[in-house]
Amino acid sequence: MSAPAQTSAALPVVDMEATVLAAQIDPRRADNTLTPGAKASVLAVEQALQARSLLDARWVDGYFGTTTITAYAAYQRSLGYTGLAANGLPGASSLTALGQGRFTITRVIGPGAKVQRDGYTVNNRTQAMLTETERLLGFHLVLAQGSYNPGGDPSSAGTHDGGGVVDINIDSMSTATRTAVARALRQVGFAAWIRNPSQGNWPWHIHAAAINDTDLSTQAQNQTGDYYLGFNGLANHGADDGPRIPIVTWEAYQRTH
Repeated sequence: MSAPAQTSAALPVVDMEATVLAAQIDPRRADNTLTPGAKASVLAVEQALQARSLLDARWVDGYFGTTTITAYAAYQRSLGYTGLAANGLPGASSLTALGQGRFTITRVIGPGAKVQRDGYTVNNRTQAMLTETERLLGFHLVLAQGSYNPGGDPSSAGTHDGGGVVDINIDSMSTATRTAVARALRQVGFAAWIRNPSQGNWPWHIHAAAINDTDLSTQAQNQTGDYYLGFNGLANHGADDGPRIPIVTWEAYQRTH
């Protein structure tokens, strides 16, 4: 008697939240430390990429480093995706296609539709995160730059080219209020830093990148990875100069609030 066909219930389960997080952090590591909770999911993704001859067997190790990012981006392009949809971060549609017959997906995430805020474009996920930040603070935040703004501000070095990234106007705020805003942004799942004119050609503002936004530009992906590793998200790779609190994603925050 032949063995019964494998059912979807028996397939490995890929945690999309953990996988996307690993894809942001692992390429920024100085070693091959694995992102906690992501190994099994990343392995399943890498095995699927290997089966499509996009990733050599020696890189199937549960570490979503630059080689795996490159392989995943090639897979996205093979599906006809371009631009942000082929940035190497697993999106829901490409991950679903990759998993056909190989794995199922849990904790699916996505940026949602584009919306307008303060005259700038953001996505629904970013908007929800900002709204919750305002609830924590008790006052409205005004954007100085939004998302999906390629080439809009050269000093941003491409971080605003994709989704999930905003700059917040803090010109009129006291030092204590600026710190409170950065802390609240971090509480809901942003990698957020207070930027001042001594650091670059820009006015006082808070730069915030939404961790695990699958529309992040490559530069913003790098910033969120650096945030987890204790850096400031700038080219000088300096130490994080913001309020240190437990790091969470937006989805993890929602599960506990």
